[in-house]
Amino acid sequence: MNLMRRVQLSIMMFLEYFIKGAWFVTLGTYLTTNLHATGFETANIFSTHSLGAVVAPFIIGLIADKFVNAEKLLGLLHFLGAFLLYKMYQATNAADFYPYVLIYFIAYMSSLSLTNSITFRQLSHPEKQFPSIRVWGTIGWIISGLTISYIFHWDTTTAIQQGALENTFLLGSILSVILGVYSFTLPKTPPIANKTKQKQSITEILGLDALKLLKQKDFLIFFISAVLICIPLAFYYQNANPYLTAIGLPNPTAKMAIGQISEGLCLLLIPFFFSRLGFKKTIMLGISAWVVRYLLFAYGNAGDKTFMLILGIALHGICYDFLFVVGQIYTNTIAGERYKASAQGLVTIAMYGIGMLIGFWVAGFITEYYKTQESALYWRNLWLSPAIIASLVFILFVIMFKDKKQNDDRQLLQ
Repeated sequence: MNLMRRVQLSIMMFLEYFIKGAWFVTLGTYLTTNLHATGFETANIFSTHSLGAVVAPFIIGLIADKFVNAEKLLGLLHFLGAFLLYKMYQATNAADFYPYVLIYFIAYMSSLSLTNSITFRQLSHPEKQFPSIRVWGTIGWIISGLTISYIFHWDTTTAIQQGALENTFLLGSILSVILGVYSFTLPKTPPIANKTKQKQSITEILGLDALKLLKQKDFLIFFISAVLICIPLAFYYQNANPYLTAIGLPNPTAKMAIGQISEGLCLLLIPFFFSRLGFKKTIMLGISAWVVRYLLFAYGNAGDKTFMLILGIALHGICYDFLFVVGQIYTNTIAGERYKASAQGLVTIAMYGIGMLIGFWVAGFITEYYKTQESALYWRNLWLSPAIIASLVFILFVIMFKDKKQNDDRQLLQ
């Protein structure tokens, strides 16, 4: 792959993730301070992220893979996204905001798949070349946080009170237009179906044919654990920025970008840990990091214990990479050639669809349950809740997952 093509794809990744980072990190704070959303309304709005993850495979499998060039559909989706972000900017209450964010996440989660598809189609050695391109998405997310905190200062207490956070949607909208135009300059990526003449059933598109893998006990335990750990993950997405803002931590959006820096570094460390610990211990490390992270959030503060909050944010790389990325590798290993694509689709929908959907609702319920408590006690109880859930998932995984070799078990799949 030549340098120009690499630069093209890296810019695409940078913009794709900058757009989401520009407004999604501060969304929880915006909903509570600008739109005065209740805990349940906030949960419903965040759950659109999961609903988008469920619907996106239909968009990709039924449209992009059969009728339209991926780069053209990517451009159209971001033009639609720009319009929807502008409508979110104009919304004055949670009820008006909801339909726009729902349609947006269906479009955005589809565009996320398209960026990966466009990139993989251009690579001769994906396992070696993809990380160096995908990392520009992480850099885009980091830069978006730094831009909001240190250039525009939209996340200061005074700026939030003046309604400055609504500008994050305008920023995302403008960048969506830019990426929409830029998409049409990307390498032509025609539908695979036009060349291969292969057809996928709905069950294959959604990964449902890989349900046979659940006959393997270890994969079933991993699958259940991955779904359940997404409940604590939802707490972080929904409440981290509002929490850091409420307790007065300076430049909270920029500081949350430390999590993305950690994610990028931990991606590089996965081979080191995996070669020494194997699947089970590496995933155990990932799950245990969620417990530690939320305990740090529960007992940290913006004063003498700020280091606890920073450490909790910095654990994001271990929390995410050592569980979800290693989990994807584990799924790829267990599935075999026949079910590799379907199994990844199944796990993605289970985690980002079902798991996080449940998680956002649970987080909304607990937010409402504790909201009458004094602020410090409210936040402590709020963060102890996902710590307890993650602890239970850890116990389940440690006891039930044996990490046995699957040499004979694949006969169950025939």
